[in-house]
Amino acid sequence: MPMNQSEEPMHWFVMRDLKRPNAKEPAYKQLGELNIKVFTPLRWHLSIKKGKREREKRPFIQDLLFVHDAQKHLDPIVEKIPTLQYRYQKGKGYRSPMTVPDDDMERFIHAVESTANPSYYLPDELTSAMYGRKIRIVGGNLNGYEGVLLSTRGSKTKRILVELPNWLVAAVEVNLEYVQFL
Repeated sequence: MPMNQSEEPMHWFVMRDLKRPNAKEPAYKQLGELNIKVFTPLRWHLSIKKGKREREKRPFIQDLLFVHDAQKHLDPIVEKIPTLQYRYQKGKGYRSPMTVPDDDMERFIHAVESTANPSYYLPDELTSAMYGRKIRIVGGNLNGYEGVLLSTRGSKTKRILVELPNWLVAAVEVNLEYVQFL
């Protein structure tokens, strides 16, 4: 898409939502209603409401969300929502918002959305024992992805680890027929 001189480039900004976990309108839902592209790693959570069990999707990390937009467009929204904040880089000048490269973010989102039950890990949660063999996916939804298999005892499903550098690692189910060992 061509960009005019007056247009500011769009980035994936790393943001935080300081609302409580049980808030009815978390920031990722508010931004979605404004037609802003937002990604929050969600996982299934079992809760009891009015005596009945309900499965609902909740954020993996309560205050973490990724927003794809121009900073000039996001600044007034951040001013309007008091609990929404940019995450800032340390040592990179005064108030420089954290961003994630577009390619990394799109790759991560595509991998996570290709499976029904992604598992998320923080980078320091993974031990060297959890890293299996290096693989490449040939065919299927994740064609061309390279990574390592998640090694878990007793698991019959194979999962590839897809990393969002310095933030998250997702374990995504892969079909064994598409796996090529390197």
